[in-house]
Amino acid sequence: MSGIFVGISGWRYPPWRGVFYPSGLPQDRELEYASRALPTIEINGTFYSLQKPESFQHWYEATPPGFIFSVKGPRYVTHVRRLRDVHGPLANFFASGLFNLREKLGPILWQFPPSFRYDPERMKLFFELLPHDTRQALSLARRREHRMTGRARLAVDATRTVRHAIEIRHESFIDESFIQMLREHNIAFVVADTAGKWPYREDVTADFLYLRLHGDKELYASGYTDEALVRWAARIRAWRTGSQPDDAHLISAQSSLQLHARDVYCYFDNDVKVRAPFDAKALMAKL
Repeated sequence: MSGIFVGISGWRYPPWRGVFYPSGLPQDRELEYASRALPTIEINGTFYSLQKPESFQHWYEATPPGFIFSVKGPRYVTHVRRLRDVHGPLANFFASGLFNLREKLGPILWQFPPSFRYDPERMKLFFELLPHDTRQALSLARRREHRMTGRARLAVDATRTVRHAIEIRHESFIDESFIQMLREHNIAFVVADTAGKWPYREDVTADFLYLRLHGDKELYASGYTDEALVRWAARIRAWRTGSQPDDAHLISAQSSLQLHARDVYCYFDNDVKVRAPFDAKALMAKL
């Protein structure tokens, strides 16, 4: 069975209080509220710093059965180290508490900065390090750095698939070899709507789709019109059923499409003017 999961990137934004969140709702209950309105949320605090196992456990307990968290990989790996010598930082990330999300752990998002150019060898080495199930992730986590002692979760409750998605922001990634590499590792190419600021392509490279909608006209700010949401709904239906839109904007001329259902994860990141949760709910209604 496949599913469509439409949600938001992050949930703790002061401007949302009294607009999306009811006035007077305690801050520590915002995740509880958001997770009853939407089926998935992208955790973005993990991008800025390593979190604690207790935080992941709290997020698990605050959300209902069937809820899904996507997790944003640390910028220390993608922006600071720029994929150089990242075995230790990757181990630290997987040791930091992700396993406490148990069956609610969805895809892991790796976002690269606009200055990061496509380096085939560096990407290949990175992809080979990424675990594709929780047992592999646990094996990697056990090789954490010493500083993680006392703040790691090194146990899994079951063997589950671990999915990865890559969001690029440099034109050099518009390269057929990059798409083929993603397909070889079953890693999703992120369909990222950035109001025209960064490259936009729609190649299907994995057994799931990952979309990030950062704003239709203005990055991180503008909402999506009803017409735009109808268009996104049609594209999501096509991807979910194993096909693709007739006017798909592609890098690779070679299609690896197989006509089987896929999970589709879609996150609104146009949070500045409190559009994200409302656009997510409107798109869900159309689907």
